[in-house]
Amino acid sequence: MAKDSLCAIVTGSASGLGAATAEILAANGARLVINYSSSQKEAEATAELCRKAGAADVVIAQGDVSKDDDCRRIVAAASGWGRLDILVNNAGTTKHVAHADLDGLSAEDFQRLYGVNTIGPFQMVRAARSLLEAGSKASGRPSAVVNVSSVAGISGVGSSIAYAASKGALNTMTLSLSRALAPLIRVNTVCPGYIDTPWFTKGRGEEQAKQVRDSVIAKVPLKVASSAQDIAQLVCFLAMPASSNMTGEVVRMDAGMHLIT
Repeated sequence: MAKDSLCAIVTGSASGLGAATAEILAANGARLVINYSSSQKEAEATAELCRKAGAADVVIAQGDVSKDDDCRRIVAAASGWGRLDILVNNAGTTKHVAHADLDGLSAEDFQRLYGVNTIGPFQMVRAARSLLEAGSKASGRPSAVVNVSSVAGISGVGSSIAYAASKGALNTMTLSLSRALAPLIRVNTVCPGYIDTPWFTKGRGEEQAKQVRDSVIAKVPLKVASSAQDIAQLVCFLAMPASSNMTGEVVRMDAGMHLIT
């Protein structure tokens, strides 16, 4: 294993955007912790793809990021490397409820979404802080935290009010953490628009997912539906040394949807 290999944790990386991010980091020779909550087979498949892509080392760690003990266990999987250079907080969840249906969301729904989407990234950063600081001192540049948020957190749209609110809180937390952890750790956030992934289809159903996909392509200025690989490229840019002078940024990638008035 190369001494200068980047060391990274990607939460929620069994499939979709997390898996695509892990594969790009693997192709750059990173050591990786692949995290999953319930999809063990998918996590094992992603880990094998990462090994084939060139990862210096791959470890699989089960854990629900809404639970602090699980976050600490996920980070402990990287402790043998003595450092972390990258933490990608990708794990997320939602509940699909029309925004006008206020009775469709319970306090428990809000607590679950905030637990995974907002509190989870905070707990992961807290658990990983000492390893990230060690990575910064070893490399001579800031280690990177990249949060995966959503345009829902900017514009208040999306699968439910609870989801949009949880992502808006994550965006604000990015600013707070970027100040609190500088200069050794930098913190940035990616806000994707629609992503054409099985996760979206699972939530909406095949027919409705196709309708949304076709509608997005018709509306957005760039006339495309972003793939997991498209967004992963931006996540990895913010995670890698090329963006070492960036912190506290909330970067939108939505094929121009925000330009529509």
